[in-house]
Amino acid sequence: MALTKLDIARAAERLHQAEKTRVQIRQLSQDHPAITVDDAYAIQKAWIDIKVGEGRVIRGHKIGLTSKAMQSALNIDEPDSGILFDDMFFQDGGLVPTDRFIGTRVEAELAFVMKHRLSGPDCTMFDVLNATDFVIPALEILDTRIERVDPKTKATRKIFDTIADNAANAGIVLGGRPMRPLDVDLRWIGALCYRNGQLEETGLAAGVLNHPATSVAWLANKIAPQGHALEPGQVVLAGSFIRPIETRKGDTIQADYGPYGSVSCYFA
Repeated sequence: MALTKLDIARAAERLHQAEKTRVQIRQLSQDHPAITVDDAYAIQKAWIDIKVGEGRVIRGHKIGLTSKAMQSALNIDEPDSGILFDDMFFQDGGLVPTDRFIGTRVEAELAFVMKHRLSGPDCTMFDVLNATDFVIPALEILDTRIERVDPKTKATRKIFDTIADNAANAGIVLGGRPMRPLDVDLRWIGALCYRNGQLEETGLAAGVLNHPATSVAWLANKIAPQGHALEPGQVVLAGSFIRPIETRKGDTIQADYGPYGSVSCYFA
């Protein structure tokens, strides 16, 4: 690891304050050019520890960068992940307070609700399907506590910035029809995503590593070396199969999953 323990602690505190004040910080990859993926996850963990210390409760995980296009754009060969907290869950059709965030975007995903503990290594898609209680349509709300473009160098965020920033995670909306994971071919579940009634994006869940359960298996294997597992009742966002939709105050976002229902939210 290129960063010291003090560097990691300071970066986590800066991210925490950025979220509270809604003032973005400079890209960590600009301040620490030698930063590694391990450093970035260490910063994320330190920030998570701060949140837990303030009373937040871990409710699950999110997986990002699951499409080949996004991985190629960031010059990586695997997804990233972050933590879902209790205060990130918003009601289907409910209000999302824009004054709590900096610059929101929304993605359409499938969420896995775990029935049994799922741990790696060697976890497979079939293990995921056996351990899952329900799969349900979801919207993920993204935010960024780190500048997306550096005003001086014009450099865009690197994978290290995104990972440290809790994988850009900010909120989740669950809705539509819960389904048993073996009752449908999850690859062929698609969504039509609207902003204020205008169709913005479409996609199929197969865009997530060819099968969204493969993404969940990746996460179980990724966190196993730290002694972690996916726990019963936890929600796991498997990854987006659309490009992010930019949102502003007053926007209504709806994702129509056809026979599997719809999920929506209003940015108040």
